[in-house]
Amino acid sequence: MAIPRLKSYAGPAILTYGFRPFFLFGAIWSALSILLWLPLFYGWLELSTAFAPVDWHVHEMLFGFLPAIVTGFLFTAVPNWTGRMPIQGRPLLALVLVWFAGRIAVTCSGVIGWLPAMLIDVAFLLSIAVVIGIEIVAGSNWRNLKTLVPLVVLSLANAGFHLEAHYAGLSDYSRRAAILAIVTLIMLIGGRIIPSFTRNWLARENPGRLPAPFDRLDAAAMILAVAALATWTGAPQSMPTAGLMALAALAHTARLWRWAGYRALRDPLVAVLHLAYLFVPIGFALAAVAAAWPDRVLPAAPMHAFGAGAIGTMTLSVMVRASLGHTGQRLAAGPGARVIFAAIFLAAILRVVAASWLGAPAWLLEAAGLTWLVAFGGFAVLFAPALVSPRRTIG
Repeated sequence: MAIPRLKSYAGPAILTYGFRPFFLFGAIWSALSILLWLPLFYGWLELSTAFAPVDWHVHEMLFGFLPAIVTGFLFTAVPNWTGRMPIQGRPLLALVLVWFAGRIAVTCSGVIGWLPAMLIDVAFLLSIAVVIGIEIVAGSNWRNLKTLVPLVVLSLANAGFHLEAHYAGLSDYSRRAAILAIVTLIMLIGGRIIPSFTRNWLARENPGRLPAPFDRLDAAAMILAVAALATWTGAPQSMPTAGLMALAALAHTARLWRWAGYRALRDPLVAVLHLAYLFVPIGFALAAVAAAWPDRVLPAAPMHAFGAGAIGTMTLSVMVRASLGHTGQRLAAGPGARVIFAAIFLAAILRVVAASWLGAPAWLLEAAGLTWLVAFGGFAVLFAPALVSPRRTIG
């Protein structure tokens, strides 16, 4: 007998599956954070946070918005991995409230104190790691335990961010440690879903060359990338970092090419995943140049290639695809989805260019913020009705 996908549940539809509240509120917070960031950056606005304005912005992107989206994805994927029931109802609501508490605590840390804010904020990611670990172990799905490692590293990076900001005045190592954890998750999960979705579409729509299956090249590329990111975390401007980052850029360009994305450009839902992963080797390449020749490319450029580029584009593409499929809508990118895909891709390019050299015109930063706002605000507007409503029945 097939395991039912959901328990009997009569509560609000938004609490029937983890992706619903976390995708919706994560997207809203992403848009709102950027809306606040530019006035903060220009000194037109002050928040009651203990963080410097730039640290508040970085923190809420890496440890506020992103963990919500990762949680929404994993809470949807883990039941498929383990065959167990998804978390819903009051337990899900409790985790959503812990996430909200972290956002309030960080933003008001100047009032409540940095240590209480850190403890409240770090509680969310640790809770998610524990919940997912319990589900994977209970389902005897041992091979997916590796997804816990980046989550734990991200949790430690979050605690380190608070400590650095308090004792050093500005975060540094913890930012790169967070990127290490998140890019590792993208390599793990993207390496699974991108070739799979591409294969499915090509087999149906464009027979011929299919994505190469996972093999030693993929494993070697990931090991090399983790080593490069770890070196970059500790010594971002060194020749060993430059060499490892350059090799990782080549390896992940080859990995992406093997997935045959150029043959699936007619489907925006597939094509955007390949474009999102393209920012991974771009980030490695920019980190290599910034490490070897910091006078040519600023160290902020790879941070934003990984952040606005790989993370922003990958999260939005996964959010759209999962929201369509799991709310019973046709798995196709309509006009609205195409607009927000174009907006996030443009936002990523503008932000990387704006961060690449001193004296870049201010309008680049402002345009990047505006297009990011269109992308994630647009997602919230487009998908809120489906995310808060019962699943449709197709056919």
